[in-house]
Amino acid sequence: MNTQQDTPSSYYRHHVPHGISDRLALGITRSLRFLADTFFAKRYGNRAIVLETVAAVPGMVGGMLIHLKCLRWMVDDDGWIQKLLAEAENERMHLMTFLEIAKPSWFERVVVLLTQAVFCVFFLVLYACSARTAHRLVGYFEEEAVVSYTRYLKEIDEGRVVNVPAPGLAIAYWDLGQDARLREVVLAVRDDEAGHRDVNHTMANSLEGPRGARADL
Repeated sequence: MNTQQDTPSSYYRHHVPHGISDRLALGITRSLRFLADTFFAKRYGNRAIVLETVAAVPGMVGGMLIHLKCLRWMVDDDGWIQKLLAEAENERMHLMTFLEIAKPSWFERVVVLLTQAVFCVFFLVLYACSARTAHRLVGYFEEEAVVSYTRYLKEIDEGRVVNVPAPGLAIAYWDLGQDARLREVVLAVRDDEAGHRDVNHTMANSLEGPRGARADL
């Protein structure tokens, strides 16, 4: 199958940075991308595990802080809490799926634990200081996730990664066919990441200008 046929232009959507906040978010993203490329190279299954343990943090942290903000000021959340918590749960399911597929070593599990701990503290502080920058950062993270999963598909299509059967939990979660394989899982995950990218860039955009103070918690 041709990977390009499965990658409409919407998957490569990129937010052009405007101002220091956006450039900071993009710079952090590119730095982390360099580290991931250096450490994991083309081991996309193992890369996905670290990616998803980080990606599952922002939705939970953002949802919690907005929840507390709404309680303090007795204001409506405009549906943001539900969206962010759903994103966190979705990313957790990505992690559970790739744990079944990649079977990380104990060393990689330690890397996951340390990465999550450091990123959780970092993102909590960042969101408390500037929710707009935090959402833009997640938007850029998800842009890179779409690129990574597209490359993962290419590795599968060209036979360098075995197209193993999809784990049962992935079949149930995405309602895939019982004969679904890794390729279908990666397509479903990539589609999720593209959606998270658009949601977070939209949230960041909504915090620009005079209304920005509303959710910069």
